[in-house]
Amino acid sequence: MVRTLPGLRRPAPGRPALRRTAVAAVAALSFAGLAACSSDDSSSSAVPGAPGGGDKEDLTASAPVAANIPAGSTMDKIKKRGQLIVGGSLDAPLLSQQNPGTKKVEGLDADFGRLLAKYIIGKPEVKIVNSASETREALLSNGTVDVVFQTYSITPERAKQVAFAGPYYSSGLVIATKKGETGILKPEDLKGKTVIAGANTPAIPAIKKAAPDAKIVTFGSDPECVQALKQGRGQAYVQDEAVLLASAKQDPTIQIQGKPFTSDPYGIGLKHGDTQMKQFVNDWLKSIETSGLWAKVWKNSIGTVVQGEAPQPPAIGSAPGSE
Repeated sequence: MVRTLPGLRRPAPGRPALRRTAVAAVAALSFAGLAACSSDDSSSSAVPGAPGGGDKEDLTASAPVAANIPAGSTMDKIKKRGQLIVGGSLDAPLLSQQNPGTKKVEGLDADFGRLLAKYIIGKPEVKIVNSASETREALLSNGTVDVVFQTYSITPERAKQVAFAGPYYSSGLVIATKKGETGILKPEDLKGKTVIAGANTPAIPAIKKAAPDAKIVTFGSDPECVQALKQGRGQAYVQDEAVLLASAKQDPTIQIQGKPFTSDPYGIGLKHGDTQMKQFVNDWLKSIETSGLWAKVWKNSIGTVVQGEAPQPPAIGSAPGSE
């Protein structure tokens, strides 16, 4: 059973929902309503969410630039425009968040977007258009954005609407509860419980598989889901680990229970059918993985809260839907 609870408004049709509460004012772009945009040519990264940030290595300084851009290709159009338009977030800590002190967008996805822009254009010129799980496919298909970097889990169903380069990162779903909860430690413990999930996210089928009789309630954004958990509207919240790491770090009343119980590969969303662009982006991804830039991006973002060395990136084309 899946239902959306009243009391926390779902976004109006056509209006993007944010994963996290915005931390700074952003410019507006018209797309069936208003979608917030940010122009970001920063090549440095700071600890996400830290006003003013700290000095980080300039990742784009030594980043590769493509030797050849085929005439008339999507990449050629982007290069002539002088800016890569990315569907993403401005409010997702560790992933893509606008720093309130520097006004720059920082995090894993933000850095990857800048590196791809450098590869195509020769400089890290990026405009970020806020997108949500309900709008990403439309933004790609109508050409509003060139690519999507937004913890975009690759699935065969989504691959029918968009093309996926990568995967470039692999995360997984975890369970969050209120601090001190001892009865929900693993997916099987969700049986008979009221479980919160983001609308139109992979968490919904995963919950149904782990606990078919769980009552699933959905909300349109991560802040709404966290608020619902804190208000007791559900006993658990299932979400991507990369998202919940930041939530749990910032809010001590939220606790992550155990390790990821799924494997969710993130893909770079592209317009469906553009095989030339997909091959180009995959070639770029291989180059930053072999050069060590991929590991540096991880260290500058997820690695600021997770101890240890950077993980091995997933094999390109390994996820069903990315072949």
